[in-house]
Amino acid sequence: MPDPTDGPPVTESARRAVEAVWRIESARIVAALARYTRDFALAEDVAQEAVAEALVAWSRDGRPADPVGWLLATARRRAIDGFRRRTALAERYALLAGTLAEGEASSGAAAPQDRAGELPWDPDRVDDDVLALMFVACHPVLSPEARVALTLRAVGGLASEEIARAFLVPVPTVQARITRAKKTIAAAGVAFELPPAAERRERLGGILSVLYVIFTEGSTATAGDRLLRTDLAYEAIRLARMLAALLPDEPEVHGLLALFELTSARFPARTGPDGEAVLLEDQDRRCWDRSAIRRGLAALGRASILGRGLGPYGLQAAIAACHASAPSVPETDWERIVLLYEALGRIAPSPVVELNRAVAVAMAQGPAQALEMVDELVASDRLSGSHLLPSVRGELLRRLGRTAEARAELELAARLCGNGKERSVLLRKAAELH
Repeated sequence: MPDPTDGPPVTESARRAVEAVWRIESARIVAALARYTRDFALAEDVAQEAVAEALVAWSRDGRPADPVGWLLATARRRAIDGFRRRTALAERYALLAGTLAEGEASSGAAAPQDRAGELPWDPDRVDDDVLALMFVACHPVLSPEARVALTLRAVGGLASEEIARAFLVPVPTVQARITRAKKTIAAAGVAFELPPAAERRERLGGILSVLYVIFTEGSTATAGDRLLRTDLAYEAIRLARMLAALLPDEPEVHGLLALFELTSARFPARTGPDGEAVLLEDQDRRCWDRSAIRRGLAALGRASILGRGLGPYGLQAAIAACHASAPSVPETDWERIVLLYEALGRIAPSPVVELNRAVAVAMAQGPAQALEMVDELVASDRLSGSHLLPSVRGELLRRLGRTAEARAELELAARLCGNGKERSVLLRKAAELH
């Protein structure tokens, strides 16, 4: 959100009001403007200009009775001004070039005459507008990093500074990704509209994967000195809830939401007073968020009813549900978790899934068989450079009494780990084996 440092003063009450409206309604505002202008980049730009104007106007005049309508009307005026400037410039170029007859100059940028009085806010089209915005922000022509940045900016309403802080990258990097994304969308001629029904489900996977990346980074940060980035994780949950409301009959949307809710339920117990990581077996389960667990189980039930068997996100949610319903680690249904990971490995195979299945096998059947599975992963070299593999292997070796090897693996995992809190846990485990 713009933060003017020059010009008229901005009051704190106006800033809070603008921030609250923008965070809640930004997706609907940008989506309505994009439908009106047929230009995604212009819609985002004029929305930001309206926000900057609101900071000054609301400080002077107070918050309007209809803040969303105020922002939309202001942004629409800015868009019309832009149309007029483009048309006037095109006409001047045409006159200079002498290529068009009098009265024929037109850039095509002006708003259609039959839409001159159209309001950008159409209550009957809000849901479709927001859904179209998600499909545009997660379009396949964009890189994965650009999709994440643009989704958080356009759909989530986060400022570039917030996105940069969450992913520990410089602000200019985020701004460059967003700028490139807008240019790519314009160059590819991506229309602001819902894709045809036949393509929608296929393209939906891209949206779900973006939300999954955002939540995963929030639930266990890949780098830095914080284990959790809850603001990022809760933003992913908010977007997933929005998507579930827009697409109530898509089972994997509910599966993803269930996974987010059930995983976030453990957040209150995952860190100690100083932010240190607390392992699952040491967590106080009385601190788990029971409301989030209920919401997660309800979403999982919805996914089960709608689908012919659970998809990849639904299966992960079912695994999370096993943990959420267990009174302790030893009393967890590890046999069921093994079966769920086997099913997940069949429909969405990956080395991380295999590693997690090995952990479940270790809990259900003992560490020896699990170590064989992990050693196969080591031999395949499919998780090279990840701290996850040596951390699991070190724990299995510890349980088998192979102390020196376990310590070496845990120390290797600590060197590879980018998160300071996770690294501390690994180093502590290694030190206990001396």
